[in-house]
Amino acid sequence: MADALNVLRQYAISKKEIVTKDEQLIFGEFSWPRKSKTNFITWGTGKDGNAKDYYTLDSIFYLYRHQGIPHPNYVRQAASDGIPVVRRPDRKDLLDFLNGRITSCSSIDKSAPLEIALQRPTHVKRVGEEEADREAAAKKPKIDEEQLRVDRERLEAKLTTHREGAVTTDQIKGSGLSEALSVEKIAAIKAKRIALKRKTIANIEEDDEFGVNKESRPVYIASGFDFTRDIMARERLWRDRCSVLQSSGKSFSNNVFAILQAIKSREAGQNKTVEEAVNKSTTTPRNNKPQQSQHSMVTYNRYDQERFAVGEETEGFKIDTMGTYHGMTLKSVTEGAKGTSTTQQPKTPISSTKKGSRKPIIIVPDATMALITLLNAKDILEDLRYITNDEKRQSGARREAEVLINRPKEGSNVTVPYRVIDSPVRLSSDDWDRVVAVFVQGPAWQFKGWPWMDPSSGSPAPIFNHIKAFHLKWTDLNLDRNVAQWNVEVLDVSRHKRYLDRANFLHIWESLDKYMCKHKSHLRY
Repeated sequence: MADALNVLRQYAISKKEIVTKDEQLIFGEFSWPRKSKTNFITWGTGKDGNAKDYYTLDSIFYLYRHQGIPHPNYVRQAASDGIPVVRRPDRKDLLDFLNGRITSCSSIDKSAPLEIALQRPTHVKRVGEEEADREAAAKKPKIDEEQLRVDRERLEAKLTTHREGAVTTDQIKGSGLSEALSVEKIAAIKAKRIALKRKTIANIEEDDEFGVNKESRPVYIASGFDFTRDIMARERLWRDRCSVLQSSGKSFSNNVFAILQAIKSREAGQNKTVEEAVNKSTTTPRNNKPQQSQHSMVTYNRYDQERFAVGEETEGFKIDTMGTYHGMTLKSVTEGAKGTSTTQQPKTPISSTKKGSRKPIIIVPDATMALITLLNAKDILEDLRYITNDEKRQSGARREAEVLINRPKEGSNVTVPYRVIDSPVRLSSDDWDRVVAVFVQGPAWQFKGWPWMDPSSGSPAPIFNHIKAFHLKWTDLNLDRNVAQWNVEVLDVSRHKRYLDRANFLHIWESLDKYMCKHKSHLRY
């Protein structure tokens, strides 16, 4: 719940109108009494055992309205108006807080009880609204109470006198017929008339054959009623919703029953599939007769004489005339093992194409002046620390044709191998597809014979659209002009601050992982 001081501050900052009416300060939909306490402590109270006292909302609002006059004049004017005065030590902090120059003050007691600042919803009518209400009340028609009473009595008299069947002698005595006829006879005539009226009333609840009430039928329906009845009498039912669903040209019983029989057989353990049952059910008897005749009748063929001379060639001995001893040892022949038949199943040919490698390739400069070569590539990319080429030579390291780097994956013990070379002359087209990064030295002759070179100018700039490029340089040296024009990521290496190496070289792997995820996702990384 907002307190009165903060609401007054918001209205003062936004320059909104604050309405004063009937000892109330109204802030939009909320209002507070003018004498209600705020949580701004009066200067000099709350110390040395004295109880805390708070400024009233009226005194703070009065100071806000007269903040442009000097303090002595403000004190005299407030005293004449009977408003409690804000003391001079609190004047500056209070005005700065109300105008938004400060957000808090030491004199504001945040632990003040909420009963000090109670919000009361109210509806405030402006001057224009009150005038509009008066005009609307003046335009309303005035009701004559006497005329209203007379009309009410007249209505009650009509309701009481027109009761159906209430024929009494008191009503007849006042009429002129009582002089000619007796009262009892007049009452009998009146009762007879009422009974006759009941019989002559038409029964409007009776409906016609179309479900339309005869008495409530519109004129246009009544005029065409005879024609509509003749048209409906000539109608004949052709098809209904049941006959539409019945098909006479197609029968699904054979297929459906065959499928159900196949499912039942399969559940019983027989090896009969649904497809075989459907094919069998769709086969007509006309197609079965020629098949039976083909099996029963054997036609003569001069090139198929072996069928008629079964057993004549070997004279009844079980000799395989199509066998062979090729590929058998002497022991297997002497033991009576049968030779392998020449009609062997053809073996599945083994694919001679070698499965492509997924090992990424990194190319480094083949120059002794480069900051990264094959001598220190393993230290930079795997151990993440920089060692110069001279230090590697002094330690007895030898230059190899290529270096294999094992980079561990994050969060696991698995390592990913990377192949590092400095001479791409022997790379095939498949190998070039596995090249993921190159370390640029600066001169353009480093890329002589590479693919993707610009044929017109001989510039290697198109290469860096296919391969991620890095350049290592000392922090105290200027950037090479060629490198500045190419799409190359530059990393500064300090000559002495070796504790910066790990962060710099980890950035190489982060950039390379992003590049491979986007362009070389088929390789291992």
